[in-house]
Amino acid sequence: MTDGDAILVEGLRKEYGTKQALSGLDLTVPNGTVQGLLGPNGAGKTTAVRILSTLLRPSGGRARVAGFDVAAEPDQVRHRIGLLGQHAALDEELSGRENLEMFGRLYHLGARRAAARAGDLLERFDLAAAGRKPVSAYSGGMRRRLDLAACLIGSEHRGGPRVLFLDEPTTGLDPRGRGEVWSAVRSLVEGGTTVLLTTQYLEEADQLADDIAVLDAGRVVAQGSPDALKTRLGADRIDVVVRDPARLEAAASLVGMAARAAEVSRDTDRRLLSAPVTDRMAALAETVRALEAAGIEAEDIALRRPTLDEVFLHTTATTAPTAATATAPATKEGTA
Repeated sequence: MTDGDAILVEGLRKEYGTKQALSGLDLTVPNGTVQGLLGPNGAGKTTAVRILSTLLRPSGGRARVAGFDVAAEPDQVRHRIGLLGQHAALDEELSGRENLEMFGRLYHLGARRAAARAGDLLERFDLAAAGRKPVSAYSGGMRRRLDLAACLIGSEHRGGPRVLFLDEPTTGLDPRGRGEVWSAVRSLVEGGTTVLLTTQYLEEADQLADDIAVLDAGRVVAQGSPDALKTRLGADRIDVVVRDPARLEAAASLVGMAARAAEVSRDTDRRLLSAPVTDRMAALAETVRALEAAGIEAEDIALRRPTLDEVFLHTTATTAPTAATATAPATKEGTA
């Protein structure tokens, strides 16, 4: 681990009897960056977060967070991290300020310091005007921002924890609420906090993450920046929506020849054809000419890059969920 790394994971394993939740996870996260963790249910995302935040002991391997070993020095790690889980940990009957002050007292800040810290965080997360209102009156985005503030209140650094773990932080939020949380996360990163983010929203990873690790069966199967992962998947693509579903196969043949593509994917329900291209503009012009010459009407033709959705499906397609990747029943790791 170098001075520039906030998280170092080497050969991390977690086993429940004969079942493996993590099977040799390796990961390095530089300081001041956002590391995304993607993967299907059961891939090990939440298990990894719980080990790195000292809530769960590993079966093997090693992990260091903020320079300290999570198994041998858990107290040192806890003083330097924040954790936002999948579910809000707020009292609905208390006001936003009262919730933060309560968390401050639990961190042994004392009444005066807890009140001051609560005021600072309400301002920072644009919740000062609603600070006296009960949490039951908050929108989803406001609650999540307050939950995020609560996980920072005990940090030794007023700017925020050195490392922040976000486990599916915007699940269930509408687009406005997700945007509010994204803005808050970006602000923390600008202040020097390192973020490890697990998410089911691929757009969220695309928006926030500097680097993405795709997990499957408890280990990393692909890693890189969002752009690098998309580029690794292959060439740009041309998408064609055919107006008449009866002409879909004829159009597919023409698109394949125009794009010089060995394979054209078909989505019959959407009347959509998609093919990889090497020369974007030449393929577009040739496709338009070929369809017009054949009298096939297209509702839409577009050039695009591969999406993170396609990266996700491609990199996790070879391993379906099995008992070997499941976690122990009746525990939070079961949703990892």
